[in-house]
Amino acid sequence: MSDQTTLTAPDEEAYVPRVIAFDDLDIDFDAAIDASMVSVEDGQIVEGKVVKVDKDEVLLDIGFKTEGVIPARELSIRNDIDPSEIVSFGDEIEALVLTKEDKDGRLVLSKKRAQYERAWGDIEATKEREGVVTGPVIEVVKGGLIVDIGLRGFLPASLVELRRVRDLQPYVGQELTAKIIELDKNRNNVVLSRRAWLEETQKEQREEFLDNLKPGEVRKGVVSSVVNFGAFVDLGGMDGLIHVSELSWKHVDHPGSVVAVGDEVSIQVLDVDRDRERISLSLKATQQDPWQEFATSHRVAELVYGRVTKLVPFGAFVQVGDGIEGLVHISEMSAHHVDLPEQVVTPSEELWVKIIDLDLQRRRISLSIKQAAEGGVVSAEYQEHFGEHAYDNEGNFIATEWAEDPAVEEAWAEYEAEQGFATEAPPVAEAAPPAVGPAAAEDVAADPAAEPFAAAAAAPVAEAPPVDDVEEPGPA
Repeated sequence: MSDQTTLTAPDEEAYVPRVIAFDDLDIDFDAAIDASMVSVEDGQIVEGKVVKVDKDEVLLDIGFKTEGVIPARELSIRNDIDPSEIVSFGDEIEALVLTKEDKDGRLVLSKKRAQYERAWGDIEATKEREGVVTGPVIEVVKGGLIVDIGLRGFLPASLVELRRVRDLQPYVGQELTAKIIELDKNRNNVVLSRRAWLEETQKEQREEFLDNLKPGEVRKGVVSSVVNFGAFVDLGGMDGLIHVSELSWKHVDHPGSVVAVGDEVSIQVLDVDRDRERISLSLKATQQDPWQEFATSHRVAELVYGRVTKLVPFGAFVQVGDGIEGLVHISEMSAHHVDLPEQVVTPSEELWVKIIDLDLQRRRISLSIKQAAEGGVVSAEYQEHFGEHAYDNEGNFIATEWAEDPAVEEAWAEYEAEQGFATEAPPVAEAAPPAVGPAAAEDVAADPAAEPFAAAAAAPVAEAPPVDDVEEPGPA
């Protein structure tokens, strides 16, 4: 037997020796690793597990060759949030790929943008079926609230409750349900209305409330808001509007000068519009009408004391009561012809005038200075203060006597203090000056500015007292 043994391959064609190089091993190993990794693209939504939570970022394992990084600002739509308040170690969450590789070679993800994309689809479907959304209030901004509904939904202040809310801060953190009233993905705009949801859920109660509300009845309420055109009052179920014209019998420059938020008021129901669910209210209807009061306590031909409030080309307005002004037409200022009102009176001057016409329906009073100078009957309110010294046996006012009596001056001072007038005694009425020309009745009739108080122009003109040494000129 030979010491040398020859090994022969059983099948030379079937057996081919294989040489494996290290380069081949590297290629196959990388390919195997790549095959085991998920593939991602920018804008893709992926799922992963939170493997680390830091104060500035969160690491998410999505099965990629490297862990994804979610910066703190990309965790939530809320601002300045602590990452640990949003996610915890081991949480399974979705994220959107912002970039596969930033300048540091990291995979950058965003949880809030994945949430945003999912939310838009849900919100569009909700609006389509006229459903509602629910979420916590996360911020107070100018004009309203921001509600987290998967994205930032704006809830205007006027639509938070059935009536406007002034302080929105207490709503932060509350879960609110609202209807979607406007949706625009291109502008990233979502507008919500909790009021619409409340109105829908409380429709039956509102209908019952409106059915029980009758025009003419007086109710109590609380002023809920004040606006330029009036004030809204909470009637205990719905709000009604007091238009600025119904706030007071006096002229109102701004509703805030009459009422304030929180005031309890008694109001009268003017109108109930069930179709539009609007209630019209009046505050002045529950108060004494000063014009009615004046008309009840005064009559034509009486003398009243007043204060000049304004001069106009055709005369002067005189305040003769609280919120009551009458017109002294230029033809009733003096027995002689007057070209300009300032030739006779000045603003804030206090003087006697006679009522020559009182039209309660149109709320107009025509007054006369020249007829007051001739004397007459003083209204009862003045008689209480002037006593017997100012009147003759028939009750007629004696224009020159009362001012010379100290007792009457004292009574005047008392009356003026009560009324807020100046405390000085009023000037002694002088006799009418001699006429220098006829009262221009034709001019009055032709004066367009006099139209608002035409009744004054139509009043008879008193004859000037005869003066022997003055020659009456002819008509101009």
